[in-house]
Amino acid sequence: MRKILMGILFFGTLGLNAQYGSLNEILNRLEERKGINQHLENENIDNKKFVFIKDAEDHTERDFIVIKGNQATYVEVFDDKATGESSSNVFTGDIVRRKNIVSLRADKLENKKVPMPVTKTLLLTKQDDILYLIDVNTKDRWIDEASYSKAK
Repeated sequence: MRKILMGILFFGTLGLNAQYGSLNEILNRLEERKGINQHLENENIDNKKFVFIKDAEDHTERDFIVIKGNQATYVEVFDDKATGESSSNVFTGDIVRRKNIVSLRADKLENKKVPMPVTKTLLLTKQDDILYLIDVNTKDRWIDEASYSKAK
């Protein structure tokens, strides 16, 4: 009786281990597809320009992040649909990159220190040879301008 119980326990453990392995593999593939589990440490983002466009009812917002080394420029452009006027804000600051995470801190507006810097935490992903930065907080997707121009 004891041997039968041990045998059932042994084979049950093997079955659970196999199920865990296949479940873990499925989760890894899903994370890779979403961009979470990609290994892009060697991907060069120096001299890259990332673009985000948001269309609202009354205005269009175009945002740009330009990365040069560990320095970054963050530009906001607002186009008013009613009047056709555009206004912009140009922030400068620095970035820190840890594997696939890019942290942006823009603490100067038009070369003047601001009391509350613009900060963004972005996840670097790559799908179909196109680089993206995904804002961790808002899920906004910033596309590499060069990749976007190639894809069209």
